[in-house]
Amino acid sequence: MFKQAERITQLPPYLFKEIDEKKMEMAAKGVDIIDLGIGDPDLPTPPNIIEAMAQAIRDPAHHCYPSYSGMDVFKSTIAEWYEKRFLVKLDPYCEVIALIGAKEGIAHIPLAFINQGDIVLIPTPAYPVYNGGTLFAGGKPYFLPLLRENNFLPDIASIPHEVAEKAKMMWINYPNNPTAAVADRDFFESVVDFGHKYKIIVCHDLTYSEIAFDGYKPPSLLEIDRAKDVCIEFHSLSKSFNMTGWRIGFAVGNREAIKGLSAIKSNIDSGVFQAIQIAAVEALRESQESIFEIVKTYARRRDIMVKGLNDSGFKVNPPRATFYLWVPVPPPYTSVNLTAKLLTEAGVVVTPGNGFGSAGDGYIRIALTQDEKRLREATLRIQQIGL
Repeated sequence: MFKQAERITQLPPYLFKEIDEKKMEMAAKGVDIIDLGIGDPDLPTPPNIIEAMAQAIRDPAHHCYPSYSGMDVFKSTIAEWYEKRFLVKLDPYCEVIALIGAKEGIAHIPLAFINQGDIVLIPTPAYPVYNGGTLFAGGKPYFLPLLRENNFLPDIASIPHEVAEKAKMMWINYPNNPTAAVADRDFFESVVDFGHKYKIIVCHDLTYSEIAFDGYKPPSLLEIDRAKDVCIEFHSLSKSFNMTGWRIGFAVGNREAIKGLSAIKSNIDSGVFQAIQIAAVEALRESQESIFEIVKTYARRRDIMVKGLNDSGFKVNPPRATFYLWVPVPPPYTSVNLTAKLLTEAGVVVTPGNGFGSAGDGYIRIALTQDEKRLREATLRIQQIGL
């Protein structure tokens, strides 16, 4: 009866919605599902953050409409945290904005800068919202393959000059979802140079900066000289503090990019509930020990899963960051039929790599979001069905 807008029909099916439907189908058959598909931490939010929220929610001052851009105390805390963590100085009043989760800002920023037909440079495989936000804004995606032989970094030098000239925005994401790859300063410097050369807004998704192992500390793109001239960085409390359901994040960096994003948000949403912002202040100021314990938990899980998969015939290297494993699919399987086999024969949910883009074919992504007992059970089931 009602015909959807063309912008909807252009979108590929949202990957995790399809996975949820398949999980429910198997669960209805009585299968004990071990879900290693979606990156939703199973660990609880640290108690001091919950207590800060509990106190703030009782204060009537927080029951009104919040500021579109975020409370001053939240933005100031973000600036303090960035300077302490990355040695990057930010003006909290024009270089910081609160988000209803990083996903919201990532989806909305193309609306501020992309006109019909403008090119956006997007990695593949990648978080699907980079492409979705581009299509909603009428932009034209130009995909940059992330390949093993290039350490899952985009080959910026291979971008045709005529494409770069027409591009208005570029997405990068390190530590990376789904590949778990990391980037060094040389790569970041090349990205900043590229942004300056072609006057492109470089959008860096830094959601996984705090989930890193073996002493590795992921850098911010804004640490690079002149980066703030062309870059905006997106961050979330979801992964670092187990706050996915709280919907709280922020963007920092280039003030024109922040201003454009703010203009979109002021017309679309009414900001983040202030009590949640108070809880986020507590997280950024007082919960670094909690992050340390969370990372130790994921490190143990990583080691269990890597060993179990390698014992099962896979070839997996332990990642330096994120809570994902990017697992090469052994022949003769494809991403899709191996995912189906693991679900139907082992009751283990993983994500097919091609769901993140064509260059993800030949891989599956495994999220370390189950406890150690369930991860051992998952590897045992995989070993039992054989490859």
